[in-house]
Amino acid sequence: MSTEALTVPDLTVPPTGLSRAPRELSLCVTGRCNLKCRYCFYADEMTGRSDLPTERWLALFDELGGLGAQRVTLSGGEAFLREDLFELIDGIIANRMRYAILTNGTLVSQDTVEAFDEGKRRLRLNYVQVSIDGSRAEVHDQSRPPKSFDRALSGLRMLKQAGLPVTVRVTVNRTNLDDLPNIARLLIEDVGLDGFGTNEVEQMGSARCYGESVVLTPAERLRAMDILTELNEQYEGRINAQAGPLAMARHFAKIEESLAQGKNGLPGRGMLNSCGGCLTKMAVLHDGTMVPCDLLPTLTMGVIGLHSLAEAWRSSPAINAVRYRRKIPLTSLPTCHDCTYAGFCSGGCPGSVMAKYELLNARDPLVCYRIFKGEEPGDAAV
Repeated sequence: MSTEALTVPDLTVPPTGLSRAPRELSLCVTGRCNLKCRYCFYADEMTGRSDLPTERWLALFDELGGLGAQRVTLSGGEAFLREDLFELIDGIIANRMRYAILTNGTLVSQDTVEAFDEGKRRLRLNYVQVSIDGSRAEVHDQSRPPKSFDRALSGLRMLKQAGLPVTVRVTVNRTNLDDLPNIARLLIEDVGLDGFGTNEVEQMGSARCYGESVVLTPAERLRAMDILTELNEQYEGRINAQAGPLAMARHFAKIEESLAQGKNGLPGRGMLNSCGGCLTKMAVLHDGTMVPCDLLPTLTMGVIGLHSLAEAWRSSPAINAVRYRRKIPLTSLPTCHDCTYAGFCSGGCPGSVMAKYELLNARDPLVCYRIFKGEEPGDAAV
């Protein structure tokens, strides 16, 4: 076992070279939502937390502007439920930052589209991301509430026709697996998007209750990998993914290519370092709680308005634990100490690991090549 893995760092001391403030923040501006989706990762956080008032968010934007933050992503809940959303956007712009919005699309109207034309709102907008999970209502509405597809597609079309930068995230799950070719055709050929992104339902949030109906089985995940790989070839690389079946297909293909070349690892792999976001960005939940990521809501760094964001960014043990996780060798883990493929792996998303095991320092089985190959020992532990 590596001696480095046994060294316990001082989690109040940031890694060498860390910037004085995050460049980017994910801001969940509301815990309210007009939908109740079957796999919402944020569902647990919506309970027992109140939305911050306008002035608290505007004060945060002033603080971020002074620190030189560059961009924020606004989400929820459903961000368009906030009547003051465009006032918040103007506060972001006043502090020289750019912004993006994540939305289910169902509340987008002509008035919404026209509001983007005021001031510098359109100029500073990176993108609006709409969630679409089917090519038709019969599919989309199985994982989202009934009658949501038509409204979401209408909102997407309005944004696209207005010339706003718009993209789509498709969350692959049991209900839309066979519809993926139709979804790609709808989004790229019909709506006319340059491309779209994909990920996968995880066993967290409301999917803890509805998991059997939405979470992919291992066999279904393999099919999703094949389908998305073929679609991405068909559409000349216009489908992107940072996680989920398409990302895993690329990752495993790279491992197999390297193995065929006689390599026993890849540069920068072999550690629990899959997440680099903790070095450049952080998140704020809708009640003002600062966290390393909105997928790590239990790792509290402080509360905006009560604690210095700059100090929390550098000195909070909650986020430094995620950063120093990156230095832990995979071979120090019980699951991976004897794994032939450890040098190719980076352990997977810490948010996914925390949701599964309630601890950070473990690998995510979804990204494990040994499991993918069916070579995992029967007595392997976390």
